[in-house]
Amino acid sequence: MSGQEAAGIGLGLLALLLGAGGIAAAIRTRRRRAEIAVTYGATGGIVYTVVQAGCSGVLMLGGIGLILLVVLAK
Repeated sequence: MSGQEAAGIGLGLLALLLGAGGIAAAIRTRRRRAEIAVTYGATGGIVYTVVQAGCSGVLMLGGIGLILLVVLAK
């Protein structure tokens, strides 16, 4: 494995981990905000959680795509 391949896989893994962390943070925030439901709903509520989880999901898919690109280009 060359340095360029390792860097590509490493970058893909980083994107995958950041995406997973973003989804976990969105779910954790949603659970914590359930205690103050009125305020949470007035500031965007579930829409904010869905957008955050969606963006993190796209980041995860990008990481998986990058890893697959490096592996298949080999």
